[in-house]
Amino acid sequence: MESDNIQEQVELIRQVFEYVQLFKGKTIVIKVDGSVMSHPFLPMLVKDLVLLHRQGIQILLVPGAKERIDEVLQRYNIPWQSIGGIRISTPEAIPFIKMAAFDVSNRLMTLLAENNASAIIGNWVRARSLGVLKGVDYQDSGTVEKIDVELVRKALQEGLIPIFPNIGWSSSGKPYNISSNELASILARNLKAEKLFYISRSAGVSAEHYRLPDAVPVSSEGVATHLSVDQARDFLSLNDEKTHDEMIDLIRLACKACTEGVARVHIVNGEIEGVVLKEIFSSRGCGTMIYTKEHENIRPMRLADIPEVLRIMSPFVEEEVLLPREEQELADKIDNFVVYEVDGIIHASGALIASKEEAGRGEIAAVAVDRTYTGFGIGKRILSYLVDKARRSGLKHLYVLTTQTADWFLQFGFTEGRVQDLPADKRRDYNRLRNSRVLLLDLKHFRIKL
Repeated sequence: MESDNIQEQVELIRQVFEYVQLFKGKTIVIKVDGSVMSHPFLPMLVKDLVLLHRQGIQILLVPGAKERIDEVLQRYNIPWQSIGGIRISTPEAIPFIKMAAFDVSNRLMTLLAENNASAIIGNWVRARSLGVLKGVDYQDSGTVEKIDVELVRKALQEGLIPIFPNIGWSSSGKPYNISSNELASILARNLKAEKLFYISRSAGVSAEHYRLPDAVPVSSEGVATHLSVDQARDFLSLNDEKTHDEMIDLIRLACKACTEGVARVHIVNGEIEGVVLKEIFSSRGCGTMIYTKEHENIRPMRLADIPEVLRIMSPFVEEEVLLPREEQELADKIDNFVVYEVDGIIHASGALIASKEEAGRGEIAAVAVDRTYTGFGIGKRILSYLVDKARRSGLKHLYVLTTQTADWFLQFGFTEGRVQDLPADKRRDYNRLRNSRVLLLDLKHFRIKL
């Protein structure tokens, strides 16, 4: 049991080192909901964000202020109302809304200072009035018109953590109350952020409260673990009767962010200690992730592809990384193989082979990337595609036999296994002289982060 725990720690360390290198120099936008701003875990969340910042990851913060605005308006007896999920910000209320917005921003600033991190609150957001919508005059409530991206990038280059209150200014200096959720999405899109986080008290998209598209994986807690952009759009259609629902709004903003250059959007629960680190540095993650389609260059292998696939495999066969395969063998198993193609040129291949004797189990095999194109994440995309294909095929468990690439698979969540763990047909064919290591993967909650 102790050795199992040590192995889990070793695998976690491997994952952390891999992801630190992967995200170094990348940009992450984090919107912290107002409900989390008063939670006891907020100081630990900020400490974790500073840790990421020190690893060379560029952090931008957007604090939500709804709860604080409610509190301030109530204290000063300023009436307000919300229609269509949008607060009507009267001229009388806007000074107090500004006060509350900068209160929560200064709260983050203080916590960052306590962790020796330098931050800055700026007026980088140009806004305009929402105006009159469906007969409702939203007065001093506004929407983002433009963000001074160059100034923001300059702050990031100087090692600062920019903080964005939910206030934008018109060209004449008039302040508007803007949506922090929308602001975070626009920031991530404009900066082409690697990730956008929405941290609230929600654990993600609940299967109990929403209708989910088919084949969306659900955790044991009943939360959709991840949706592609296409699945997210289907989700919105399935739940279109839920108007003014914040989760629906977040998914809509996530879809727009992903289609405009943001690789991943994460909706996570800020009441979980270390939630951002778990989401970034673990192959399992938590909450709900919305991601761009990574498989547009991957297609089934054709007979005409076989000579090129054999050429790509050849150096790995010579080094005994891959088993030797003949042209006829690939032709016989052509339905198992996929290739990665760009402009008519094949860069990589891989195969998913379902067990003939044990339902729900399959093998990942023959993953090979042309060495001319190493370092571009193509192997990860092939593996991600095969994992998704396994899920769609109803498989629950995967395995890999490898002699020299165990570390590569381990970083994605595979675990060490034994020959006895293989399906009966594979055990009979196991080559004792080759002595391949056995790696196992449970697909229940697993997702690859590219």
